[in-house]
Amino acid sequence: MKYLFAAVLVAASFASFSAANAAGGCGPGYHRGPYGGCVLNRGRVVVAPRTVYVPPRVVRPPVVVVRPGGRVCPYGMVWAYGRCRVR
Repeated sequence: MKYLFAAVLVAASFASFSAANAAGGCGPGYHRGPYGGCVLNRGRVVVAPRTVYVPPRVVRPPVVVVRPGGRVCPYGMVWAYGRCRVR
């Protein structure tokens, strides 16, 4: 008797689920819309693969290392704010 009751309970719980419950109560082929109404499902949605843009690596200027007293910039220019500038 115990097994019969368990089997009926399991069968009833599986029978209570259907496509209408999964679709929000609208039935097969429909779904809930943004305002709560039933909307007809469209065909398959195919998303085409898109190309991914990878920006080029940023090439930074080389670091200039100069011994103290050494000249970096040409004559008529001074080293200021990280580069050679006109006086």
